[in-house]
Amino acid sequence: MLSIKDIVPAAQNNITTQFILLDKGRVATEGQSKTCLALVADETAAVHFQFWGKRGSIEKVGEFTMTYVETPNISEMRWVPDPNNSKKYVHEAVVSPYSRIFPPML
Repeated sequence: MLSIKDIVPAAQNNITTQFILLDKGRVATEGQSKTCLALVADETAAVHFQFWGKRGSIEKVGEFTMTYVETPNISEMRWVPDPNNSKKYVHEAVVSPYSRIFPPML
């Protein structure tokens, strides 16, 4: 199982992770597909998560509590190609410590 802090751009679409849903945006319809952007987090980081189509699977594994952090938000980091491996990305800078789409939970 992958921690959110270990997810990087260009990751394959077969990620298995466990998180808590903190906030979700409006459901949008694009053609026949529905999409929804959400803020999710685990004990290592937070990230914007795009729900779309039916290719992935989501499973409720617990109740409504889980230890989580809202920072760092890896969606708010600037990523650049790794100079030593063009197939990987490395963290260059933090754009914002928190989500600029979803306000921090208090």
